[in-house]
Amino acid sequence: MTATTVRPPRSSTCSSRPASAWAFTVDCRPLAIPAFRRMWAASVICAVGGSFSLVAVPTQLFTVTGSSAAVGAAAGVSFAALVAAAVWSGVLADRMDRRTMLLAAHLGLALTYAALWLQAILGGRSVPVLLVAVAFQGLTYGTVLTTTGATVPRLVPAGLLPAANSLSSLVRYGGSVLGPMLAGVLVPVVGLGTLYLFDAVALLAVVWAVAMLPPLPPLPPLPPPATGTGTEGSAAGTAGGGRGTSAARRTLAGFRYLAADRLLVAVLAVDLAAMVFGMPSALFPELARHVFGGAAGGGAQTGLLYAAYPAGVFAAGLLSGTFTRARRHGALVAVAAVAWGITVVLVGLAPELWIALAALMLGGAVNFVLSTFRTTIVQAHTGDAVRGRVQGALTVVLVGGPQIANVLHGSAAAALQDVTGPLHDAAGALSGPRIVICAGGLLTVVTVTAIAWAIPDLRRYIAPAPTLTTAPVPAPVPAPVLGPVAGPASPVVPADRVSPASASRARAGRG
Repeated sequence: MTATTVRPPRSSTCSSRPASAWAFTVDCRPLAIPAFRRMWAASVICAVGGSFSLVAVPTQLFTVTGSSAAVGAAAGVSFAALVAAAVWSGVLADRMDRRTMLLAAHLGLALTYAALWLQAILGGRSVPVLLVAVAFQGLTYGTVLTTTGATVPRLVPAGLLPAANSLSSLVRYGGSVLGPMLAGVLVPVVGLGTLYLFDAVALLAVVWAVAMLPPLPPLPPLPPPATGTGTEGSAAGTAGGGRGTSAARRTLAGFRYLAADRLLVAVLAVDLAAMVFGMPSALFPELARHVFGGAAGGGAQTGLLYAAYPAGVFAAGLLSGTFTRARRHGALVAVAAVAWGITVVLVGLAPELWIALAALMLGGAVNFVLSTFRTTIVQAHTGDAVRGRVQGALTVVLVGGPQIANVLHGSAAAALQDVTGPLHDAAGALSGPRIVICAGGLLTVVTVTAIAWAIPDLRRYIAPAPTLTTAPVPAPVPAPVLGPVAGPASPVVPADRVSPASASRARAGRG
């Protein structure tokens, strides 16, 4: 028995060339798929109305304790819980129905916000209670991120994955800008407690969209291919594990699968290098104060620096049709990461604030391209039997990279300040945060170039030609046996059933 396939609507068919100038704007082709359209529409509601807690939690903690240390502790607790959830939920996503996991995770997140609302209206001032709620928030949100990433390739054909990921990123970054701004306006009007309630109610839209999905049981693991190098095929054949396999063994099997695939290793390494070396957001307050003449403790310059990057991301999302039809996904990942490093160097060298802002906006745009094709490669190249665990590793990189960057940039800037502080008046143009930002950008360029040179699978990777006749739709029940399909014509094979080894050779131009 094979997965059910249906003919997609005409509006969702892929073409190698845009039909009109409108095709250069937002690529909306995945919205012709009802399941994805419902989930995306619900995410629009949740991205704004479900992000108020990002402002409410740190504000409440600071109000209760009067200390930024408590805010930092909450961020650490949330990060640790999210990483643990990403790894664990990746294992579960490869064993059980993903729709069930998404329902449980979103309901758990909604209940967490409801609990925060209840303690707020009861006048709760207990820091341990808030930290426990933050931990549950990290656990449920990490599960949502990982399981959603593993679910999208079951709803959208491989040819539309770049467009689907760009639509999701557009909503996520747009919500990260509008949500906190709206929360700041609402806090003095409705209070912190009501913001938590808004988050809980907004999540009900996502719960409805997930409940409308068809069942998403695990697909049977692929057998090792008869031909090939053996390394990737062996990993693909063993990573799925059996039902009696322990979670720890399945986790290790997933990491072995990831480590054995050079393309996936290269993609994650490039993304980690770009985030760790080239994300200087921790230095924006110092840059605004000592370089661009901002007010002590903040000011318009600081706000503009933080807003420029997401503004560039959002602008690129509005023009996603210019690149989502491209097929050289690996080369685009490498080029976008190098371009990001160059824009970071420009930020460090900028003599005027407007030049730094322009560089950050350009950096946000190229990073949008990087994130779109990074996610697409991971989703399309990974077999369904291990997609949850690989997506969990990707979630750890996405969340952990900026956190590590904050630590490294902040520590390096503080160390340099001790050395260059006495020379600040004489060498202000080369001291302080400028050196750290420029060094981070150069490290990004050098590291990404080295990765692309050392692992040619990345720069050679070409996505398969879009399939115009069928789109994978999850089967209502798990298929017990994956047998050959007889017939005079070669059947269209869903992306989930393509061998990682043969797919790697074909997409790298070696098939």
